[in-house]
Amino acid sequence: MGETGETGSSHTRPTIYDVAKAAGVAPSTVSRAFSRPGRVNAETADRIRRVAHEIGYRTNPIGRGLPDGRTALLAIVVADLTNPFFFEIIRSAEKTAIDSGYTLLVVDAHESSGAERRALERTLPLVEGVVLATSRLSDASIRAVAKQRPTVVMNRVVTDVPSVVTDNTQGMWRAVEHLAGLGHTRLTYLAGPEASWADGMRWRAFREATQKLGLRARRLGPFAPTLAGGLSAAQALTTHSTTATVAYNDLVAIGTMRGLTRLGVEIPHDLSVVGFDNIFGSDFCTPPLTTVASPLRHFGTFAVQRLLNQLRTPSSGPPAGLSAPALLPAKLVARGSTARRG
Repeated sequence: MGETGETGSSHTRPTIYDVAKAAGVAPSTVSRAFSRPGRVNAETADRIRRVAHEIGYRTNPIGRGLPDGRTALLAIVVADLTNPFFFEIIRSAEKTAIDSGYTLLVVDAHESSGAERRALERTLPLVEGVVLATSRLSDASIRAVAKQRPTVVMNRVVTDVPSVVTDNTQGMWRAVEHLAGLGHTRLTYLAGPEASWADGMRWRAFREATQKLGLRARRLGPFAPTLAGGLSAAQALTTHSTTATVAYNDLVAIGTMRGLTRLGVEIPHDLSVVGFDNIFGSDFCTPPLTTVASPLRHFGTFAVQRLLNQLRTPSSGPPAGLSAPALLPAKLVARGSTARRG
């Protein structure tokens, strides 16, 4: 049997959510009762501790042995650890955390909102703050996380939660303008996961750019943000008349090129392909991939810095000005996967 999440299950330990439900308080109150008891009414704190004992909830032994419940631990939750998109993000986030006296835990959500939610239930009691990188959780769930620990969202905007995002609109316009300049008039967008905020922004910018430039546009997908997703996209493209395509990310673009090549389609002579993100390896494929470059190294740095700013200014919410998204620039890197329409 898998985890049920029910209090008292023989397969899962009680969480702060179980304690909160049994005690009739918010999860954030339970968290404060154990990490910062002076900030919770004494009667409420006693009730929480009694309920926790009754249902078998055990507090975090790391934080319990440190002043004020501090652990000097931060977490970054990534959608898929095998995706090269996260390599530079994790490295720069880790360096920024270490330079400030923290250790960074890396959690893989496996592109699953359920797995991400379960991982957070186990991780939040251990850490002082969390970065959600391309989270698949709902906005409401993310705001609930932010009420328990200082939180920064990456590659997505959630109201009242600090975030760091690529300028998707600017990047997509550069891609469409590049293809239009090469004489392409029929463009296809290969969509990513339905739960992806960035996918929605990229598709919207793609539609706006093609309309303003008088180009024909269509959308195919959604596809998994992987090489396998790109192979599926290649099959779908063969049934549509198009001369150029922009993919949700580089993995989809590379998988598409691989699939089309197997089908006898010559890239870029028969079809031009543009990716998104400029991941490690995007220039290793054949032909090298034209892509919209996101500042991946700065992503991790900015996200952890915003998290540290919250930790230095403890309050009921992020410091003034931190709720507005930090918008990082995007630029087009032209390589061999795009060419003038023959």
